[in-house]
Amino acid sequence: MLLCDFHIHSRFSDGHHSLREVIDCYGAAGFDAIAITDHLCESKTFLGKAAFLLERTLTRSTFDSYMNAIKYEAKRARKLYDMVVIPGIEITKNSFNHHDSAHILVLGIDQYIDPDQNIPSLLKNIKDMNAISVAAHPVSTRKMESQTYYLWDRKDLFMDSFDAWEVASGPHWFEEVAVSGLPLLANSDLHSISQMKAWKTIAHSRKSPECILDSIKTQNLDFIFYQGASHRTTKYYSPTSSQTAIC
Repeated sequence: MLLCDFHIHSRFSDGHHSLREVIDCYGAAGFDAIAITDHLCESKTFLGKAAFLLERTLTRSTFDSYMNAIKYEAKRARKLYDMVVIPGIEITKNSFNHHDSAHILVLGIDQYIDPDQNIPSLLKNIKDMNAISVAAHPVSTRKMESQTYYLWDRKDLFMDSFDAWEVASGPHWFEEVAVSGLPLLANSDLHSISQMKAWKTIAHSRKSPECILDSIKTQNLDFIFYQGASHRTTKYYSPTSSQTAIC
């Protein structure tokens, strides 16, 4: 069983910590696998241009240095902590209308993808890259923040296009996603180390990037509420039993 978190941000976009600080935090906490998923925002929209000006997004020009930094830190993480680090991004389509906003995690990516494409084209490109697509926080995050309802509003259209849908974001569990019959994934959406207390994924897999990503595709997963290294779990959810239990 591998303790995993597949939605994590660093200072390459809007995270509060350097990539190395994030790696060391998760490594010291005993995680087996994580994915770094900094924002890659649309470049032609008003909000996308604002993210670019504020340096809160990856760009075509910074993408290679981002991938190289993850690759370097992944080697260090495996050597120091025996932890797998998977390169990823969060394609970010923000609108002033929450029902027009959508975020897509891409896990296992190794080349730039144009975020200005429409969503069907993006999903086709992700599949062609043999990467994993995840509908990020598709329902209300239960927080006072911008929401991303576009994908959930059209879940019947996209239900077969995503490898997983986030069933939890941080400390908040999305019961409507849990009972939807869609493939699931639970993550922290971490921007600050203070957000470590959150839902996480347990992958039943060998410890390699390929096997871990395959466990998402095959849904060989369980979910836990992570309290900290000394007290990992208070809640446990198994998709096979479709119920949440106290551990």
